[in-house]
Amino acid sequence: MLGRIWRSDGMWLFWRSPAAVLAAIVAIVIIGGALLSPWIVATSPYDLASFSLMDGLLPPLWQGGDPRFPLGTDDQGRDMIAAILFGARLSLTIGLMAMAIASVLGIGLGLAAGYFGGRFDAIVMRIADVQLALPAILTALLIDGISRGLLPPDVQQSFRVAVLTLAIALSLWVNFARTARASVFVERNKDYVQAAIMMGQHPLRVMTYHILPNILGPLLVIMTVDLASAILLEATLSFLGIGLPADSPSLGTLIRIGMQFLLSGEWWILWVPTLFLVALVVSINILGDFLRDVFNPKVR
Repeated sequence: MLGRIWRSDGMWLFWRSPAAVLAAIVAIVIIGGALLSPWIVATSPYDLASFSLMDGLLPPLWQGGDPRFPLGTDDQGRDMIAAILFGARLSLTIGLMAMAIASVLGIGLGLAAGYFGGRFDAIVMRIADVQLALPAILTALLIDGISRGLLPPDVQQSFRVAVLTLAIALSLWVNFARTARASVFVERNKDYVQAAIMMGQHPLRVMTYHILPNILGPLLVIMTVDLASAILLEATLSFLGIGLPADSPSLGTLIRIGMQFLLSGEWWILWVPTLFLVALVVSINILGDFLRDVFNPKVR
């Protein structure tokens, strides 16, 4: 399997694209560092005993800072590298879970709507149309507000990650549903699908075993793009103060904390996590564009 992937046209195109190679390197370094953060950094931003207020507001190393903190520290004495890697770990976890939920929900509804058609298709598409009329952040805000009204105040913090993940997922499922539905219309009348139907196979088997594998290309591109969108949406909600609390340092939370130092001399507290977030999102988007070109030779 790995040998077939290595010898495929996609890998040949990948090595001929400097932008895709550079984006993959950046994404691997950032994602790998975030996933391995508990083992590669000396302090944890969650452990109050691991940092000291006496180390607060130390500048980066090239501005005369402490060698223990190459990118400086924030006002609480937390190592910026540790805070950013742990924050990226939380942001990536939320983004991946939200994208997974959105893809399963959207692809499932899109497959069923395209396959069965009729009233079910009309209901799903009208719901999708209504949601498309609302900005994704407004949908996430609405779901976040409903959860705050339903959950008791003393347990709201315990469910912040789950609520935020669900809010982001429910604001992103429409792209998967519309793409899957349109692709099913193309595949449904092909001979291999009609043969499976005439053989009496169950509709669920026809959709999952015969149609879904042939429409995965465009869906994979949407997964990549929506992963970047989910990370940005989490950062936006946390930046606005309605996402994660300050003691859960995601990238959005770190940027929100750094905003109070915008006009001070401690520029690194705001700009280091901001540049880190930009590098992560841009690299994922470049890889998404590359996958789009691989699966659609007409745009090469």
